[in-house]
Amino acid sequence: MRALHDEHGVTPGLAVILVGDDPASEVYVRNKAIQTHHAGMRSFMHMLPETTSEAELLALIERLNHDPEIHGILVQLPLPNGLDARRVTNAIQPEKDVDGLGEINAGRLAIGLPSLIPCTPLGCLLLLRDQLGDMRGKHAVVIGASNLVGKPLAQLLLAEGCTVSIAHIHTQDTAALARQGDILVVATGCRELVRGGWIKPGATVIDVGITRVTTETGKTRLVGDVVFDEAVKVAGRITPVPGGVGPMTIACLLKNTLTAARLLVTGKAE
Repeated sequence: MRALHDEHGVTPGLAVILVGDDPASEVYVRNKAIQTHHAGMRSFMHMLPETTSEAELLALIERLNHDPEIHGILVQLPLPNGLDARRVTNAIQPEKDVDGLGEINAGRLAIGLPSLIPCTPLGCLLLLRDQLGDMRGKHAVVIGASNLVGKPLAQLLLAEGCTVSIAHIHTQDTAALARQGDILVVATGCRELVRGGWIKPGATVIDVGITRVTTETGKTRLVGDVVFDEAVKVAGRITPVPGGVGPMTIACLLKNTLTAARLLVTGKAE
């Protein structure tokens, strides 16, 4: 990033749009802004009321698409009722789609072309590369088939040479499939779905889920999609919740913003 600034006088700029007052989304957006500043990038926050129309939101995105100071645009999901997330996401210029959720980037990823990759799957991949190195021939089981995590991560793991299985709501015996995985990634949003008995001994487990629950004492705590206390006794490696995938997601958002800035300024990703 220093080279980009020194050679071209450019500091990467990330615009984040939040519509409505969802408390969890507000926390995520503030954390992204803080980390953007810490990384030496510029943060542009757009906090819009829940009454914002789709036309107003699309007009803002169009302005940001043409703003030379903005290199990455992220619209925080979910959107309030009445706003079409697909239409909104696809309105972002593909070169500035740092969340990687637009159909052009998703399509490029699917056929193995360079693209901006969704941040959470990219974070999972980097964790796996760091811990496992060469993943060719490993059986990766992904529980959850969302466009946000499951599908793009499956594409990334295929590109790494893994044999990939995806479990979803219609899978007959998810536990049996999970037990086959050398790599097990769980991204369902169903708190503590995966028990220790679902995990192949020594497997590497990535827990993408995060849910806030109230304990018997009335306090709250964050849990994942995996029962950690059971899984940690079986798995060879496992990510904690919180503190595992979440920080990697933000790091990859900043990585994508830097990549987008380089592409827009120099025409090259590196």
